Amino acid sequence: MTTLFGLGQGLFLALYTGQVYSLFKLLPPQDGPLFYGIGSGLVLGLLIVGLIASVFHLGHPKKALGALTQWRTSWLSREAILLPVLLFLVFLYGGLHLLNWKPVLFSIGEGVQIDLTLMIGGVATLVCFGLYLATAMIYASLRLLQEWATPLTVINFLLLGGASGFTLATTFAMTSAPQLVEFYGTWAIVITLTGFCSRGISLYRNSQLRYQSKLQSAIGIRHDQIRQLHQGAMGGNFNTKEFFHGREAELLQQIQWGFLILGFILPILLLTVGLVMETIELLTAAVLIQYTGLLLERWFFFADSKHPQNLYYRATNQHC
Repeated sequence: MTTLFGLGQGLFLALYTGQVYSLFKLLPPQDGPLFYGIGSGLVLGLLIVGLIASVFHLGHPKKALGALTQWRTSWLSREAILLPVLLFLVFLYGGLHLLNWKPVLFSIGEGVQIDLTLMIGGVATLVCFGLYLATAMIYASLRLLQEWATPLTVINFLLLGGASGFTLATTFAMTSAPQLVEFYGTWAIVITLTGFCSRGISLYRNSQLRYQSKLQSAIGIRHDQIRQLHQGAMGGNFNTKEFFHGREAELLQQIQWGFLILGFILPILLLTVGLVMETIELLTAAVLIQYTGLLLERWFFFADSKHPQNLYYRATNQHC
Protein backbone atom coordinates (compact mmCIF):
# COMPACT_ATOMS: atom_id res chain seq x y z
CA MET A 1 0.00 0.00 0.00
CA THR A 2 2.59 2.57 1.06
CA THR A 3 4.88 1.80 -1.88
CA LEU A 4 2.02 2.15 -4.39
CA PHE A 5 0.89 5.41 -2.81
CA GLY A 6 4.46 6.72 -2.87
CA LEU A 7 4.96 5.68 -6.50
CA GLY A 8 1.72 7.32 -7.63
CA GLN A 9 2.40 10.53 -5.75
CA GLY A 10 5.95 10.64 -7.06
CA LEU A 11 4.74 10.19 -10.64
CA PHE A 12 2.29 13.06 -10.26
CA LEU A 13 4.97 15.32 -8.80
CA ALA A 14 7.16 14.48 -11.81
CA LEU A 15 4.36 15.31 -14.27
CA TYR A 16 3.57 18.60 -12.62
CA THR A 17 7.25 19.53 -12.31
CA GLY A 18 7.61 19.03 -16.05
CA GLN A 19 4.63 21.30 -16.71
CA VAL A 20 5.98 24.06 -14.45
CA TYR A 21 9.41 23.89 -16.08
CA SER A 22 7.74 24.13 -19.49
CA LEU A 23 5.77 27.16 -18.33
CA PHE A 24 9.00 29.05 -17.65
CA LYS A 25 10.59 27.83 -20.92
CA LEU A 26 13.08 25.63 -19.06
CA LEU A 27 11.76 22.59 -20.94
CA PRO A 28 10.08 22.26 -24.33
CA PRO A 29 6.28 22.10 -24.11
CA GLN A 30 4.69 18.67 -24.47
CA ASP A 31 2.89 17.83 -27.69
CA GLY A 32 -0.84 17.61 -27.20
CA PRO A 33 -2.82 16.70 -24.05
CA LEU A 34 -2.06 12.97 -23.97
CA PHE A 35 1.17 13.14 -21.95
CA TYR A 36 -0.46 14.67 -18.87
CA GLY A 37 -3.80 12.93 -19.42
CA ILE A 38 -2.42 9.40 -19.71
CA GLY A 39 0.16 10.12 -17.01
CA SER A 40 -2.61 11.20 -14.65
CA GLY A 41 -4.45 7.98 -15.49
CA LEU A 42 -1.39 6.01 -14.39
CA VAL A 43 -1.30 8.00 -11.15
CA LEU A 44 -4.98 7.26 -10.50
CA GLY A 45 -4.44 3.57 -11.22
CA LEU A 46 -1.55 3.31 -8.76
CA LEU A 47 -3.43 5.16 -6.03
CA ILE A 48 -6.59 3.10 -6.50
CA VAL A 49 -4.68 -0.20 -6.42
CA GLY A 50 -2.95 1.03 -3.26
CA LEU A 51 -6.33 1.91 -1.79
CA ILE A 52 -7.64 -1.57 -2.57
CA ALA A 53 -4.54 -3.11 -0.99
CA SER A 54 -5.11 -1.08 2.18
CA VAL A 55 -8.49 -2.73 2.74
CA PHE A 56 -6.94 -6.17 3.24
CA HIS A 57 -4.99 -5.21 6.38
CA LEU A 58 -7.99 -3.72 8.16
CA GLY A 59 -9.24 -5.85 11.01
CA HIS A 60 -12.78 -4.48 10.61
CA PRO A 61 -13.21 -2.92 7.12
CA LYS A 62 -16.80 -1.91 7.93
CA LYS A 63 -15.42 0.51 10.52
CA ALA A 64 -13.03 2.20 8.08
CA LEU A 65 -15.30 5.21 7.60
CA GLY A 66 -15.10 5.88 11.33
CA ALA A 67 -11.43 6.79 10.89
CA LEU A 68 -12.45 9.94 9.01
CA THR A 69 -13.88 11.47 12.18
CA GLN A 70 -10.57 11.42 14.11
CA TRP A 71 -8.67 13.91 11.94
CA ARG A 72 -7.86 16.20 14.88
CA THR A 73 -5.64 13.63 16.57
CA SER A 74 -5.00 10.76 14.13
CA TRP A 75 -2.52 10.77 11.27
CA LEU A 76 -4.30 7.71 9.87
CA SER A 77 -7.51 9.73 9.70
CA ARG A 78 -5.70 12.59 7.95
CA GLU A 79 -4.29 10.13 5.42
CA ALA A 80 -7.78 8.72 4.83
CA ILE A 81 -9.08 12.24 4.12
CA LEU A 82 -6.20 13.42 1.93
CA LEU A 83 -6.19 10.36 -0.35
CA PRO A 84 -9.68 10.84 -1.89
CA VAL A 85 -8.96 14.57 -2.18
CA LEU A 86 -5.82 13.76 -4.18
CA LEU A 87 -7.71 11.26 -6.33
CA PHE A 88 -10.30 13.91 -7.19
CA LEU A 89 -7.69 16.57 -7.99
CA VAL A 90 -5.63 14.22 -10.17
CA PHE A 91 -8.82 13.19 -12.00
CA LEU A 92 -9.60 16.86 -12.69
CA TYR A 93 -6.02 17.58 -13.71
CA GLY A 94 -5.85 14.71 -16.17
CA GLY A 95 -9.38 15.24 -17.46
CA LEU A 96 -8.81 18.91 -18.24
CA HIS A 97 -5.63 18.03 -20.12
CA LEU A 98 -7.39 15.31 -22.13
CA LEU A 99 -10.20 17.73 -23.01
CA ASN A 100 -7.55 20.36 -23.76
CA TRP A 101 -9.63 22.82 -21.75
CA LYS A 102 -7.14 25.08 -20.03
CA PRO A 103 -8.62 28.55 -19.54
CA VAL A 104 -6.06 31.18 -18.53
CA LEU A 105 -6.81 32.57 -15.07
CA PHE A 106 -4.12 35.25 -14.89
CA SER A 107 -0.67 36.15 -16.17
CA ILE A 108 2.68 36.71 -14.48
CA GLY A 109 4.94 39.22 -16.21
CA GLU A 110 5.19 38.77 -19.93
CA GLY A 111 4.25 35.47 -21.49
CA VAL A 112 3.74 33.42 -18.29
CA GLN A 113 0.08 32.43 -18.29
CA ILE A 114 -1.37 30.54 -15.36
CA ASP A 115 -4.19 28.28 -16.54
CA LEU A 116 -6.67 26.14 -14.62
CA THR A 117 -4.59 22.95 -14.85
CA LEU A 118 -1.63 24.68 -13.26
CA MET A 119 -3.75 25.85 -10.34
CA ILE A 120 -5.31 22.42 -9.80
CA GLY A 121 -1.90 20.78 -10.15
CA GLY A 122 -0.45 23.18 -7.58
CA VAL A 123 -3.14 22.30 -5.05
CA ALA A 124 -2.67 18.59 -5.80
CA THR A 125 1.07 18.98 -5.21
CA LEU A 126 0.43 20.38 -1.74
CA VAL A 127 -1.95 17.50 -1.04
CA CYS A 128 0.74 15.06 -2.25
CA PHE A 129 3.24 16.39 0.26
CA GLY A 130 0.56 16.36 2.95
CA LEU A 131 -0.23 12.73 2.15
CA TYR A 132 3.45 11.77 2.32
CA LEU A 133 3.62 13.46 5.71
CA ALA A 134 0.44 11.82 7.02
CA THR A 135 1.45 8.33 5.89
CA ALA A 136 4.93 8.62 7.37
CA MET A 137 3.73 10.18 10.63
CA ILE A 138 1.49 7.19 11.29
CA TYR A 139 4.75 5.44 12.12
CA ALA A 140 7.05 8.31 13.11
CA SER A 141 4.59 9.43 15.82
CA LEU A 142 4.88 6.10 17.67
CA ARG A 143 7.48 6.97 20.28
CA LEU A 144 7.57 3.48 21.77
CA LEU A 145 9.08 2.19 18.49
CA GLN A 146 12.39 4.00 18.50
CA GLU A 147 13.37 2.87 14.99
CA TRP A 148 10.38 4.76 13.59
CA ALA A 149 10.24 7.76 15.91
CA THR A 150 12.56 10.00 13.90
CA PRO A 151 12.20 12.69 11.21
CA LEU A 152 14.17 10.34 8.95
CA THR A 153 11.01 8.25 8.60
CA VAL A 154 9.20 11.16 6.96
CA ILE A 155 12.22 12.06 4.82
CA ASN A 156 12.61 8.47 3.62
CA PHE A 157 8.94 8.07 2.70
CA LEU A 158 9.15 11.27 0.66
CA LEU A 159 12.46 10.50 -1.04
CA LEU A 160 11.72 6.85 -1.85
CA GLY A 161 8.30 7.68 -3.24
CA GLY A 162 9.74 10.56 -5.24
CA ALA A 163 12.61 8.44 -6.57
CA SER A 164 10.30 5.67 -7.80
CA GLY A 165 7.88 8.21 -9.29
CA PHE A 166 10.57 10.04 -11.27
CA THR A 167 12.03 6.72 -12.44
CA LEU A 168 8.60 5.70 -13.75
CA ALA A 169 8.21 9.14 -15.33
CA THR A 170 11.49 8.61 -17.19
CA THR A 171 10.22 5.41 -18.80
CA PHE A 172 6.82 6.96 -19.51
CA ALA A 173 8.46 9.98 -21.15
CA MET A 174 10.49 7.70 -23.41
CA THR A 175 7.21 6.49 -24.95
CA SER A 176 5.35 9.79 -25.20
CA ALA A 177 7.67 12.77 -24.62
CA PRO A 178 11.30 11.89 -25.52
CA GLN A 179 12.44 15.48 -24.98
CA LEU A 180 11.78 15.03 -21.24
CA VAL A 181 13.64 11.74 -20.73
CA GLU A 182 16.95 13.33 -19.77
CA PHE A 183 15.22 15.76 -17.38
CA TYR A 184 13.26 13.06 -15.55
CA GLY A 185 16.11 10.57 -15.63
CA THR A 186 18.58 13.02 -14.13
CA TRP A 187 16.20 13.90 -11.32
CA ALA A 188 15.45 10.21 -10.75
CA ILE A 189 19.15 9.52 -10.25
CA VAL A 190 19.59 12.51 -7.94
CA ILE A 191 16.57 11.65 -5.78
CA THR A 192 17.46 7.95 -5.66
CA LEU A 193 21.01 8.78 -4.58
CA THR A 194 19.69 11.18 -1.93
CA GLY A 195 17.28 8.51 -0.72
CA PHE A 196 20.15 6.01 -0.54
CA CYS A 197 22.08 8.39 1.74
CA SER A 198 19.04 9.12 3.88
CA ARG A 199 18.11 5.46 4.27
CA GLY A 200 21.72 4.60 5.06
CA ILE A 201 21.75 7.22 7.82
CA SER A 202 18.57 5.76 9.31
CA LEU A 203 20.06 2.25 9.24
CA TYR A 204 23.15 3.48 11.06
CA ARG A 205 21.03 5.40 13.58
CA ASN A 206 18.92 2.32 14.33
CA SER A 207 22.00 0.16 14.79
CA GLN A 208 23.23 2.53 17.51
CA LEU A 209 19.98 2.79 19.46
CA ARG A 210 19.92 2.34 23.21
CA TYR A 211 16.49 0.97 23.99
CA GLN A 212 14.52 2.56 26.78
CA SER A 213 12.51 -0.57 27.58
CA LYS A 214 14.01 -3.57 29.38
CA LEU A 215 12.66 -6.89 30.55
CA GLN A 216 12.16 -5.39 34.01
CA SER A 217 9.98 -2.58 32.69
CA ALA A 218 8.11 -4.96 30.36
CA ILE A 219 6.86 -7.13 33.22
CA GLY A 220 6.92 -4.52 35.97
CA ILE A 221 9.43 -6.27 38.24
CA ARG A 222 12.45 -4.25 39.46
CA HIS A 223 15.06 -6.93 39.96
CA ASP A 224 18.59 -7.13 38.62
CA GLN A 225 18.43 -10.78 37.58
CA ILE A 226 15.32 -11.92 35.70
CA ARG A 227 15.14 -14.93 33.43
CA GLN A 228 12.04 -15.86 31.47
CA LEU A 229 11.55 -19.60 30.96
CA HIS A 230 8.06 -19.80 29.50
CA GLN A 231 5.56 -17.61 27.73
CA GLY A 232 2.80 -18.41 30.15
CA ALA A 233 0.34 -19.62 27.50
CA MET A 234 -0.27 -22.86 25.64
CA GLY A 235 0.29 -21.32 22.20
CA GLY A 236 0.60 -18.15 20.19
CA ASN A 237 -1.79 -15.25 20.46
CA PHE A 238 -2.49 -11.92 18.77
CA ASN A 239 0.54 -10.26 20.33
CA THR A 240 3.01 -12.93 19.26
CA LYS A 241 1.62 -13.05 15.72
CA GLU A 242 1.17 -9.33 14.98
CA PHE A 243 4.18 -7.76 16.66
CA PHE A 244 6.98 -10.15 15.74
CA HIS A 245 8.04 -11.32 12.29
CA GLY A 246 9.50 -14.66 13.38
CA ARG A 247 12.44 -14.53 10.95
CA GLU A 248 16.10 -15.19 11.66
CA ALA A 249 18.58 -12.32 11.91
CA GLU A 250 20.46 -13.66 8.90
CA LEU A 251 17.39 -13.25 6.70
CA LEU A 252 16.92 -9.68 7.87
CA GLN A 253 20.53 -8.94 6.94
CA GLN A 254 20.01 -10.43 3.48
CA ILE A 255 16.85 -8.38 2.93
CA GLN A 256 18.67 -5.24 4.03
CA TRP A 257 21.37 -5.77 1.44
CA GLY A 258 18.70 -6.76 -1.07
CA PHE A 259 16.76 -3.52 -0.84
CA LEU A 260 19.92 -1.41 -0.85
CA ILE A 261 21.06 -3.06 -4.09
CA LEU A 262 17.68 -3.40 -5.82
CA GLY A 263 16.15 -0.17 -4.57
CA PHE A 264 19.11 2.16 -5.06
CA ILE A 265 22.34 0.88 -6.60
CA LEU A 266 20.99 -1.07 -9.59
CA PRO A 267 18.36 1.56 -10.55
CA ILE A 268 21.03 4.29 -10.59
CA LEU A 269 23.23 2.15 -12.86
CA LEU A 270 20.33 1.21 -15.15
CA LEU A 271 19.12 4.80 -15.38
CA THR A 272 22.59 6.07 -16.19
CA VAL A 273 23.21 3.52 -18.93
CA GLY A 274 19.63 3.79 -20.18
CA LEU A 275 19.91 7.55 -20.58
CA VAL A 276 23.22 7.28 -22.43
CA MET A 277 22.02 4.51 -24.75
CA GLU A 278 18.41 5.80 -24.90
CA THR A 279 17.14 2.26 -24.32
CA ILE A 280 13.61 1.86 -23.01
CA GLU A 281 14.29 -1.74 -21.93
CA LEU A 282 16.91 -0.59 -19.42
CA LEU A 283 14.66 2.19 -18.13
CA THR A 284 11.77 -0.25 -17.73
CA ALA A 285 14.07 -2.64 -15.87
CA ALA A 286 15.05 0.23 -13.57
CA VAL A 287 11.37 0.79 -12.70
CA LEU A 288 10.65 -2.88 -11.98
CA ILE A 289 13.86 -3.54 -10.05
CA GLN A 290 13.53 -0.37 -7.99
CA TYR A 291 9.94 -1.13 -7.04
CA THR A 292 10.94 -4.66 -6.01
CA GLY A 293 13.67 -3.15 -3.87
CA LEU A 294 11.23 -0.73 -2.27
CA LEU A 295 8.89 -3.61 -1.40
CA LEU A 296 11.81 -5.25 0.40
CA GLU A 297 12.69 -1.94 2.05
CA ARG A 298 9.16 -1.48 3.38
CA TRP A 299 9.04 -5.05 4.71
CA PHE A 300 12.37 -4.47 6.42
CA PHE A 301 11.09 -1.14 7.79
CA PHE A 302 8.30 -2.97 9.62
CA ALA A 303 10.35 -6.00 10.64
CA ASP A 304 13.29 -3.94 11.93
CA SER A 305 11.19 -2.24 14.60
CA LYS A 306 11.60 -3.87 18.00
CA HIS A 307 8.31 -3.60 19.81
CA PRO A 308 8.74 -3.36 23.63
CA GLN A 309 6.01 -5.97 24.17
CA ASN A 310 8.30 -8.58 22.60
CA LEU A 311 10.46 -8.35 25.72
CA TYR A 312 7.58 -9.98 27.58
CA TYR A 313 7.19 -12.72 24.95
CA ARG A 314 10.94 -13.26 24.54
CA ALA A 315 10.76 -17.00 25.30
CA THR A 316 8.31 -17.45 22.43
CA ASN A 317 10.06 -15.14 19.98
CA GLN A 318 13.35 -16.96 20.34
CA HIS A 319 11.69 -20.13 19.06
CA CYS A 320 9.56 -18.65 16.27
